[in-house]
Amino acid sequence: MSTLTQPPAAPADSGTSASRRGPRLRGMTWLVWRQHRAAFWTVLALTAVGAAWMVYQRGQMVDQLQGFGWPGELQEGWFEEFDGGPLNQMGFGLAVAHLLTGVFLGAPLFAGDLESGTAKLVLSQSAGRTRWLVMKLAMTGAAVVAAAAALSSLYGWWLSPVEKESTVVDWTSQMYFDSSGPVLVGLTLFTTVTGAAIGLLVRRVLASMVVTFGAGLAVMTVWNRYRLELGSPVRVTTEQGVGEDAPYPELPEGAHELDVSHLTASGETVGWGTCNLETEQKSQACLEKNEVVGWAIDYLPHSQMATVQWTGAAILFALSAAVAAFIVIRGRTYVP
Repeated sequence: MSTLTQPPAAPADSGTSASRRGPRLRGMTWLVWRQHRAAFWTVLALTAVGAAWMVYQRGQMVDQLQGFGWPGELQEGWFEEFDGGPLNQMGFGLAVAHLLTGVFLGAPLFAGDLESGTAKLVLSQSAGRTRWLVMKLAMTGAAVVAAAAALSSLYGWWLSPVEKESTVVDWTSQMYFDSSGPVLVGLTLFTTVTGAAIGLLVRRVLASMVVTFGAGLAVMTVWNRYRLELGSPVRVTTEQGVGEDAPYPELPEGAHELDVSHLTASGETVGWGTCNLETEQKSQACLEKNEVVGWAIDYLPHSQMATVQWTGAAILFALSAAVAAFIVIRGRTYVP
């Protein structure tokens, strides 16, 4: 193997000291580490800082909640004094972190070598294309998955005391749903390999970063539009009218309301705005005409959060594997 793809050989008399230092990276693993060690160390440092900050802030939040009666029943109106700023800020930061990872780590992964000519130099030696492509993807993927898994786990732990409190947390929102559990891992991996694929095709670092940023925004838009459709809506109804004195359906703690309708005598529903006419007389006539007998509310219970997250993450992992396979297959013939 060429000296390009392996570390310099140790002197013959240094075998004992080398063994004391433990195993060393060699070959393609060493090369990929050397090329991207600044990015890997940055990811590690940011993960450590984020983890430490979340542990500290979680302690602060628990102290605050204990003043309101936690872990027992919280005193009335506690949420008006609760400071959820740090929780919201970190949630938003994690929710967009995958976009930055794709731009600054994924996009330059292959584009940098192709633009500078390093890829041609590496592949002119004994290193094979497939090995080069797979090792780059594997090491980068392992780094981002480990970082995202650590941060999402800690954020979920931080969030757990108030995750069912709808007055503080909407678990279906981007900053909470995408930042806890496996979703952050899936999004980060998918955006990173997508950036790598874009870099492989575009071959210019800056252009690849710009295209990856746009692609990442598109992924976020599509994901936020369709993710809740992975759940199974539950309906609760009443059959005691819809007037001022009529009871309104009660939802379980932490439920996310999807739709509100009028329930008819036949069991069908009509939009609640259908009979929202300009006069009370016309509204009442409309309700009678449609034989409205009560309310119907569709919602997602908080108990489905983990199921929806894992289903979405499974889809993202499958898409990541497909993009990675494309990179390997395309890169074997596309890379000079």
